[in-house]
Amino acid sequence: MLNGNRIAVVLPAYNATKTLERTYREIPLDIVDEVILVDDASRDETPEVARRLGIRTIVHERNTGYGGNQKTCYRTALERGADIIVMLHPDYQYTPRLIPAMASMIAYGEFDVVLASRILGTGALKGGMPLYKYVSNRFLTLVENILLGQKLSEYHTGYRAFSRSVLENLPLESNSDDFVFDNQMLAQVVRFGYRIGEVSCPTKYFTDASSINFRRSVVYGCGVLKTALLFRLQAWGIFRSCLFRHRW
Repeated sequence: MLNGNRIAVVLPAYNATKTLERTYREIPLDIVDEVILVDDASRDETPEVARRLGIRTIVHERNTGYGGNQKTCYRTALERGADIIVMLHPDYQYTPRLIPAMASMIAYGEFDVVLASRILGTGALKGGMPLYKYVSNRFLTLVENILLGQKLSEYHTGYRAFSRSVLENLPLESNSDDFVFDNQMLAQVVRFGYRIGEVSCPTKYFTDASSINFRRSVVYGCGVLKTALLFRLQAWGIFRSCLFRHRW
């Protein structure tokens, strides 16, 4: 807990047996009130490992996709009374040691959303990010910053913190169940005027770290560009998208 705010870490998991325990052991449980893992019909022993570690575990009977997994993560965290929700991949690609810094930025009222950026500093390529992913990340981020009117260093990190009010008010059920969910969510955050902060985050690419293949990366990139274009058309009053319809 920080400044009276209850903190939950949510882990959207799929086949994370080899990395889950390493990730969990670095979560600062002195400030984190609850860890919640949602297993998206893994083919390995992820749920068993999670339960052995004492993690609250929810198992999807069928694979719902990365976005569908996150929807369950956030819905559960809100139901459990969390005030700050940190989404962390359980593949050990991002260090859990940044959780206090990210949560503090929300707990003390500086930001509503905090992103752990792999691009701030010089860590992405040194950490093993493939060159084609780095180049596409930079290109997509440039286009998104132009169309969304922002100056973020990246939109594609899988390590994020949100205030309760953000998750309660974004129309997340309108978002994709696939990987573009992350990007749609940030476009909604910008559209509805929430404050976004960033921290520099080292990253690790290795055999057991999750990663989408080239084909799915292309599909994701097209979805990112579509989301940014819909945002701009909505801002100009040319087109109305359900992605940017207020829940209240």
